[in-house]
Amino acid sequence: MISYPEMNREQLLQEQEKLQKAYKEFQDQNLNLDMSRGKPGADQLDLTMPMLDVLSSKDCLKTEDGTDTRNYGVLDGIPEAKKLFADILHVSPEEVIVGGNSSLNLMHDTIARGMFFGFVDSPKPWKDCGKIKFLCPSPGYDRHFAICELFGIEMITIPMTPDGPDMDLVEKYVGEDESVKGIWCVPKYSNPQGITYSDETVRRLAKMETKAPDFKIFWDNAYCLHHLTDHPDELLDLFAECKKLGTEDRVLMFTSTSKVSFPGAGIAAMAASVHNLQFIKKQMTIQTIGFDKIQQLRHVKYFKDLNGIKEHMKLHRAILEPKFKTVLDILDQELKPLSIASWTKPNGGYFIALDTMEGCAKRVVSLCKEAGVVLTGAGATYPYGKDPKDTNIRIAPTYPPVEELKQAMELFCLCVKLASVEKLLETK
Repeated sequence: MISYPEMNREQLLQEQEKLQKAYKEFQDQNLNLDMSRGKPGADQLDLTMPMLDVLSSKDCLKTEDGTDTRNYGVLDGIPEAKKLFADILHVSPEEVIVGGNSSLNLMHDTIARGMFFGFVDSPKPWKDCGKIKFLCPSPGYDRHFAICELFGIEMITIPMTPDGPDMDLVEKYVGEDESVKGIWCVPKYSNPQGITYSDETVRRLAKMETKAPDFKIFWDNAYCLHHLTDHPDELLDLFAECKKLGTEDRVLMFTSTSKVSFPGAGIAAMAASVHNLQFIKKQMTIQTIGFDKIQQLRHVKYFKDLNGIKEHMKLHRAILEPKFKTVLDILDQELKPLSIASWTKPNGGYFIALDTMEGCAKRVVSLCKEAGVVLTGAGATYPYGKDPKDTNIRIAPTYPPVEELKQAMELFCLCVKLASVEKLLETK
């Protein structure tokens, strides 16, 4: 089949007429499908329902050290939960704080503390430092960017490469500008491209010279357990690399069970140097007496240990792998021969990133919405919602059942074709 860029104007007009007819047929179906967020489907949520049965009113709700989980206390998490997250993040239990159900909440609060109090290595609170800037590898996670906007932190877009953020640019900014206080990182199966940072990238993050003495790496390892193949990506341990160099105070790590157990009722954790956590816990004692210890105990009793979580994640993979395959197969079949888009094929995580022809992403998302399929807004994967080339679209295959996913992707591909033909006709 001839690719779209190779078609002359007459051929493009003929193709446009055919596509418009097919699009009208989709509109007549009155679809109502949601692919806007990376949410687990109901079948995934069902996997963890037995967790609700591991505790009852007849159980002893005490931890291994005798703490009564029904009462006040234990600011940084019960010992069993700290051990579980320490194993997930490859740190020691004393380097872990177990929070509520949301790692995003922990990240938001950590930024807020930095603004009002600074960190253990801060000369003064960030709010007293004038303009504060963050490096934002993009395409990236829109909620990271929203936190920066909320606190008035200026965002600097850093292009993503197959190895992670462009480290030449990262090193330039952090080495020259004291107002650059941090970087957002989703280092394994990144949102939305599914990229895992290379060993070289991790080592450069650990050893780079920073103008700001209190520069922080927000290491959002949300998908560290979310594999889709028998050959999962390997991520070098940033914390261990930093410890070798004495830079461990720059690392703030986050993860959660949001897509392991229940997104609305999981547990989240933050890991950092003991030096950092001692300083952070001083402010936390004013904020809370402790998070939900019964929920922490429930998770530990159900999963038992890291191996238990890994076995559970195989059940998630059995549901998700066919969904990702469905999306990738349809993209290969419908779009690959036309030379109008490119996309990632991740080994894990929750998303596939597709790049359209320049100037087409917003049009594709709009066409999909008008025909009943809601996608993440075009531009959401960039700071301030502004994709400079209007190309990137985040595809979230996880929530719809496979049959609905097929419908949604068939419409999506049709919309990519239609937007591409419209763009090409502008120049021919």
